[in-house]
Amino acid sequence: MAGWKHSTVSQRLGLRVPIVQGPFGGGLSSVALVAAVSEAGGLGSFGAHHLDGDGILRVSADIRAQTAKPFALNLWVPFEDSDDPQLSAAEFTTHRDRLAPYFKELGADLPAQPARFMPRYAEQVEAIWQARPAVLSFVFGAPAPAVVDRCRELGIVTIGAATTVDEAIALEAAGLDMLVATGFEAGGHRVAFLQQPERGLTGLFALLPQVRDAVRIPVIAAGGIADGRGIAAARLLGADAVQIGTAFLACEESGTHALHREALFSPAARHTELTRAFSGRLARGIRNRFVEESRGQAVAPYPVQNWLTGQLKKAAQAAGRTDLGSLWCGQAAPLLKERHATALMQQLEQETDALLG
Repeated sequence: MAGWKHSTVSQRLGLRVPIVQGPFGGGLSSVALVAAVSEAGGLGSFGAHHLDGDGILRVSADIRAQTAKPFALNLWVPFEDSDDPQLSAAEFTTHRDRLAPYFKELGADLPAQPARFMPRYAEQVEAIWQARPAVLSFVFGAPAPAVVDRCRELGIVTIGAATTVDEAIALEAAGLDMLVATGFEAGGHRVAFLQQPERGLTGLFALLPQVRDAVRIPVIAAGGIADGRGIAAARLLGADAVQIGTAFLACEESGTHALHREALFSPAARHTELTRAFSGRLARGIRNRFVEESRGQAVAPYPVQNWLTGQLKKAAQAAGRTDLGSLWCGQAAPLLKERHATALMQQLEQETDALLG
């Protein structure tokens, strides 16, 4: 495959290499990382689901101030009542008080209930239409047809994420331009939307060729890819591009706390686990004390649990602690070598060239 850099994805998005930086939510994305990846010829991505409309416009302007290359913004499609959870004061207190011993241990005050746990999805979509990035990607389902149609009118490429073949078929039927087939090796949230994520834990090597056979739109492979060997394997299995998360999360340019980045390069990164403890949704991260002690315990639904543990994580980081906060991490973390995005892009390209070029 001498032309591994040339694919429907790289041609459609104007990329030099078909490498997409995985979008990170909750403040882990950064303008510097997006710009570095896009400048190096890939597609930088910014997870915007925690930002309101003004925040999205600011981030888009900041990215454009650093690069004229294409970039992506990412949103979470609302599920159940996640866009506006109906939670009484008593219910909030019950969920918060389960975490009270941890706040006390860190010497932090218990947080008060916020007016909202997340910005409104409709406001986010409107802001992205105004910002007009090259790509708008979604997780946790397909956006409404009107959203897809408006993106097409504005020239914004849409990408969805699938954890099963059925989800891939559903995304194509919804009119999205491309999809990410994400194996269970991936760090962060399992983005299933047709069934409980525990029922769709398929590894990338099994999932990717099945998805490739089932849909006609371009397929981007994600999960367990951190070096040129992973890229080469994904391309040979039918992927038009790859999406890499953990390796970019570990770069100095990311919005990740230094404690988290060091953990990704530590022996602890060999031990990851799927847990609902941090957000109320199933996600893969490094096993730590909070994960261990949360097994079998009740957790609030997303986004309530996500907001509560976010406050706890801030207190833990201030105290220099990694045992009480989320440390998102994929199963390929032990392969990490580079700590800077430009060097990582060079490594990935050179290694893949050696195998496929």
